[in-house]
Parts: sequence; structure tokens; C-alpha cells
Amino acid sequence: MSINPPPSLRDLYIDPDKAWAFVPPAAASVPNPNATSPASGGATAIAPAYQWSTRPSHNSIFDLSPSLDLSEPSGINAAQLFRAVVASAVLQYTSTAIVMPWEVGKLLLQVQWVPRDAGEPEPLAVDPTEEDNDDALSDDSGENDSYFADPNATPSAPAPRARVDDQGYVIRRSVLEEGTRPDYIIPVGSADGVWGMMKRVGRHRTEGWLALWKGLFTSTVNEILSDTLQPMIHGFLQSLFFPSMSPFQQPPIILPVASHLLTGLILSPLDLIRTRLIIQSCLPRHRKYSGPLDAFRQIVRDEGGLRGMYLHPHLLIPTILDNALRPIVSLALPGMMTTYFGWGHITEDTHPVAWSMAELGSSCLGLLVTLPIETIRRRLQAQMRGSAEAMKGCVELRPAPYNGVVDAFWHILTEERSDLPIRRRPRRRRMSKKGKEKEEQGEEQDEYESWWRHTGLGQLYRGLGMRLGASAIVFGLTLFGGGEETDGGWAEI
Repeated sequence: MSINPPPSLRDLYIDPDKAWAFVPPAAASVPNPNATSPASGGATAIAPAYQWSTRPSHNSIFDLSPSLDLSEPSGINAAQLFRAVVASAVLQYTSTAIVMPWEVGKLLLQVQWVPRDAGEPEPLAVDPTEEDNDDALSDDSGENDSYFADPNATPSAPAPRARVDDQGYVIRRSVLEEGTRPDYIIPVGSADGVWGMMKRVGRHRTEGWLALWKGLFTSTVNEILSDTLQPMIHGFLQSLFFPSMSPFQQPPIILPVASHLLTGLILSPLDLIRTRLIIQSCLPRHRKYSGPLDAFRQIVRDEGGLRGMYLHPHLLIPTILDNALRPIVSLALPGMMTTYFGWGHITEDTHPVAWSMAELGSSCLGLLVTLPIETIRRRLQAQMRGSAEAMKGCVELRPAPYNGVVDAFWHILTEERSDLPIRRRPRRRRMSKKGKEKEEQGEEQDEYESWWRHTGLGQLYRGLGMRLGASAIVFGLTLFGGGEETDGGWAEI
């Protein structure tokens, strides 16, 4: 029996100098004094298994132009930088224009004053010459009714007449009175939500559909400056108070909260101007500001200058509350919810779906606190200070000013109603026994009256449904869209 010779190992031999070596370029270029050369018969030096990446920080503007490399010694191409900045501005302007109609509708609902006693006013005096058609047909004799009147009877009191002021204008008795309502004011209580207010603004004869984009330029500038200043302030605070912190360590929550708060304080005049531009009427003869620059000039001139725009208590306190509560809710509440329900091991990297659900729940719960503060801030921004004249808004504004955050909160709860839209009670005509006299009276209130009629709690949460829908949309996009991959996988060697 013959035995086959073993196969040759000549083709399997690999020269050690040409073998694969997973060594970083920096480590391969630096000689190791402890390593011996292959010619001396010693062992080859082993490179470290892993090194932390030194990838530069994220920059949203330069993502639009990947060819911009800040690490090159030649510098930045000015033309490419200009195109990237313009593209970023156009993208921000477009995204703000898409959501602006909903923001306008929400803000108008927040500042609209709906008093609790808003109802059908008492009827004025009826024209005595008005007669019913049935009475005219039944009066065959053509004689005057005064012929049958008792001359010794006591004369009845005349019906109440409309009161007028010194200039002869009729004084309004109710915000629902159509005859005395100015033509530039949208009827109060006619919209029960953001979508309803958007339709009312678009169909109103003095506003129109273009009014849904009032304050668009100011909102765009505010968003661009906010997205630029907040990371800069955050980095400055981190380098000032935590200079030795590693980039891979999570900073304390006080840093992002402080950066958002300082950014909101710096840009608070822009937010004030944006609110005023949205509230004012579109009619040229009732318009107070012709644009953001004119609004800034008039506010500085009549309302205490820059100091009044920043440090007035009616503006400073709600600005601090609004810009501090939002980052606290978005950053701290998801972790608190996961800890409360025993999900302390859930993080954004390990369980992205569960973490997105925690963020959705925290955003919905946070609206219960942040939305009333935002509503009070809008109400205080709408009222004038100093020597400025009252603004004629496109919605009903409270005639008496608020005295602060607590006063605004209390008066909204106690003097306003929340059962929107307000439906007027139908009136019916009741004939007297003789069939000659006419009288108007309201329907009997047999139906159940909602408790929203006696509280202004719903006024503090105008736009809640829109915010909940936006949070649900963001959760759906995160769930089905997936996140960005931070590593591209194996690289070709």
C-alpha cells in the first residue's frame, strides 16, 4: 500500500515584513526603544488595541458644504463659506415659514381676552313703528291702537337706550355686540383651537391668509441667533467652570439650562417684537408698527429703552421662567421618569425606542407647566408700558393691564371663560294676549351648562392639542426614521 506524500507548505509561507499590521499611523511612525528589530531575532512590538477618536465637534452650517475643511492650513474658502451660510439661512427661513401659521394661531388664542360675562346683551329699545305682518292683516278698521288706551293709566318706563360717549360714539356693552365691535377685531370666542383661529384669520376681511405669516422674518432671525448663540455660550461656560472635563463626560445639567437661559435673555427683545407684530392689525390706519426696526425704535423711545426691554419685571420674570423651565423639562424629566418606573438602565444609546417613549411622556407632562407660563408671558408682552399708546390688536385684548405674573394668572382663572366657541342663545318672540304687542326673551336654560363656563383654566392651555400632536409626530419620525450612524463601519485599508 502506497502512502501519499504531505502537501507542500511553500505557498503558505508569509514574510513577516509583509504581514498585516493593524497599527495606527501615529503609533507606527514613532519608534519604540523597547522593541527589537526582526533581524536580531527579537519579538515585534505590539501596537495599542484602541485609541480614542479626535473627531471635531459637530457644525450644522458646514454640513451643507463638506468641502470646507477647517484643519487645512490654507484656510476657509470665502465663496464656499458664503454659499453655506446662505443655504443655512434659506433652510431655516423655509422651515420657519412652514410652522408659522400654527404659531400665529396659537399666539392669538393665548392673548385673546374672553371675559366670563361675555354673552348676549340686553335688548335695546324697539322701534314703535315696527309692526308684525299678521297685525297689519288683522287690522281691518285701520284705527289707531291709541284710541283704545286708557288716558288715566300710568305711563310705562321706556326701554333702555344705547349709551354714547362725549364724542357721540355708542359705548360697547359686551364683546359679543356686533354693532359696536371694531371692524379690525376678530369676533371673540369664535375659534376653539389653533386650526379654528387660523381659519378665522384667513377669512377675516381685514386680515387675510397672508396674515398667518406675520413676524416671519423676526422669527427666522430669532431662531438662527438662538441656534448659534446657545452652543457658543454652553462651550464658554464649560471651559470657564469645568476646564478639565473630558469631551466624553456628560456635563452637569446646570450648564445646558444656564446656556438656554442666557440665550433667551439676550434674545428677549426679538421675542417681544415678534409678539407685537403678530398681534397688531393688518389695516394700515390701525397698524402700530411698520416692521421690526420700527417696532424696536418705538419700544425703545416710549417704553423705557433697552433697560425697559430687558429689566422690566413684567418682561424679565416671565422670560426667566419660560427659558429655564423648557430645558429642565426636556433634559431632566426623561431621566426622572425612567428612574421612577424602575427603568434606570435605559439610555439613549442602549434603548433608543424606550428612551423616545420617555421623551414623549416627559414632553406631554411638561406642557402642563410650561404652557401656562408661556401664555402669561404673551399676555404681558401684549400690554403697553410707559408712555406708549394702546395697541389695536386683531383680537380682543384685556382693557386693564396686568400687574405681574401672579396677577395675570389669577385674573385669567377668575374673570375669563373657557367654553369656546361661544354659542349665542337663540331668542324667540312671544305674542301677548291681544296679539298686538311683541316681546323678546331668552330661552330657558334647561340644558346642562359646562363648568368651563365659570373658569378660565382652559385659557391657560390654548394650543395644547397642537403641541401634543407635534410631540407625537416627532416621536413617530424618531421611531420609524431611525437615528444617524456615528460610525461608518470597516474602512478600506
